[in-house]
Amino acid sequence: MNTKEAILRAALRVIGEQGVAGLTNRRIVAEAGVSLGSLTYHFPSQTALLREAMLLFAADETARLGELARARKADELSVEDAAVAVGRVLEGLPMTIDEIASLELYLQGGRDPGLRDVTARCFAAYDELALTILRTLGVGEPERLVGPVVALIGGLQLRRLATGEAPATPAADALMMLVRGAGR
Repeated sequence: MNTKEAILRAALRVIGEQGVAGLTNRRIVAEAGVSLGSLTYHFPSQTALLREAMLLFAADETARLGELARARKADELSVEDAAVAVGRVLEGLPMTIDEIASLELYLQGGRDPGLRDVTARCFAAYDELALTILRTLGVGEPERLVGPVVALIGGLQLRRLATGEAPATPAADALMMLVRGAGR
């Protein structure tokens, strides 16, 4: 890992632990094990740092979810089987500082117009992945379901993260209700 990436990953850990408000140069360099000069060389402002951190998070997340989609695509699953598989993946995800960091970055995008294009790209990646999966499954009018599917999964994950508990309605059941309801 190069210095720039080490700084970005350290910033994500600090954001997850302390929030964006707790993101200081001293915390970042201590976490990354680099000099203050290295930090300021690579990132002249906090906005630049947050922008690059969000891009790194989005790239990592897109690669991870894309791999899951490719693995499931080969299985030729039914919509029901796919919903169960997605539910298992969501339930198996660790609720860690990384997830908290991503939420902090999204919120910061709402506060800082300079970050909105990056957060929009991240959500576009989620949308594209959802669209690919829905098309692969042969769901009718998948474009109509992309936003609701992404929102449902994000909301369920947020609830799980905030409460520490699985939602009363499992993700697979919620996805099936959404997909079946859209077909009416």
